[in-house]
Amino acid sequence: MAKIDDSVKKKVPELRFKGFTDEWEQRKLSNESTITAGGDVDKSKLKEVGEYPIFANALTNDGTVGYYDSYYRVEAPAVTVTGRGDVGHAKARKVNFTPVVRLLAVKSNHDVDFLENAINNHKVLVESTGVPQLTAPQLGNYKIFFPTGEEEQKIGSFFKQLDKTIALHQHKLDLLKEQKKGYLQKMFPKNGAKVPELRFAGFADDWEERKLGEVATLSSSKRIHLSDYVTEGIPFYRGSEISTGGITGNQELFISQEKFDEIKEKYGVPSEGDILVTAVGTLGNLWKVDSRRFYYKDGNLIQISKMQVNSDYLLTYFTGGIGKKRLLDSAAGSNQKALTMVKMREITVDFPSEDEQKKIGAFFKSLDDTIALHQRKLDLLKEQKKGFLQKMFV
Repeated sequence: MAKIDDSVKKKVPELRFKGFTDEWEQRKLSNESTITAGGDVDKSKLKEVGEYPIFANALTNDGTVGYYDSYYRVEAPAVTVTGRGDVGHAKARKVNFTPVVRLLAVKSNHDVDFLENAINNHKVLVESTGVPQLTAPQLGNYKIFFPTGEEEQKIGSFFKQLDKTIALHQHKLDLLKEQKKGYLQKMFPKNGAKVPELRFAGFADDWEERKLGEVATLSSSKRIHLSDYVTEGIPFYRGSEISTGGITGNQELFISQEKFDEIKEKYGVPSEGDILVTAVGTLGNLWKVDSRRFYYKDGNLIQISKMQVNSDYLLTYFTGGIGKKRLLDSAAGSNQKALTMVKMREITVDFPSEDEQKKIGAFFKSLDDTIALHQRKLDLLKEQKKGFLQKMFV
């Protein structure tokens, strides 16, 4: 690919394949295609399995809601575009299909993989108020730059391959998450059982039940006031940072080094290996504290420390299966439920021997590391695609 000099103000992309130098032409989508809106599903013809898919607004699982055996409304290749809610998302379709209400179908002579990405790269133009809606005339008003046919096909093929790679990594990630979910169900005893369905070789003893408050200390932070916040310094985490993984992203709140040192001296701060649990809003998300220095919001997070058990085991126990259920079932309140230290101390936890705890903890930590690695790869691919979209289209 060749990079174009920014100083040359031509209608060309910043990045393009070698051998192409012609300027791109801007045209209205309505002049280049036929755009139709989806209709209602004919329930008398609806099948769970068939030859011609029926696509709805959602893009998950290709948005398939059913099939027709011998009927379709749009002949492939074509592009569908979401017309309601999260509008403007295009997807190339390679099989004959029927679009459902609030899904637009774009039929043209242009390469569908190119057109999918050109529409996705276009600023969404909606005139409706309330729930966003994109109509066929509004989509038709999109002004899109088109290259010559051969360059268009090259770009379309490039993004098709990139999307395949992204889909493959997404599939691997989903599979790993499903495997973890299965292990969480089988590697801990069900209610009333003394042993799990699946365990490591060499372990046969019954597990014992103990209350969380008997094997760990639960606490919260000291109150930080609005006047204590500063523009930079020691990161200050809330439940949202733990829930969304914001602990690895852009930090919003800080307290001063002096304030942190004062709290550390008087009351102590979280240590590496402690566990933080979200206590309001999205309940029961966990994070095992690493070596970084930080402080956290009282009430939003509950700290589990001074554990007499393996911390990776305890982290895993509350991540899913029976442990997660017991954690969430302990939440108090009628309207806005919240986790409290009093209730959490009473949660019953199933414990094997120390050696088996270590085995289970290490197994799930390795699995989590693999999932995190695949997630990073997937995120990187999506960022790369975003960059290519910006640079390979005018």
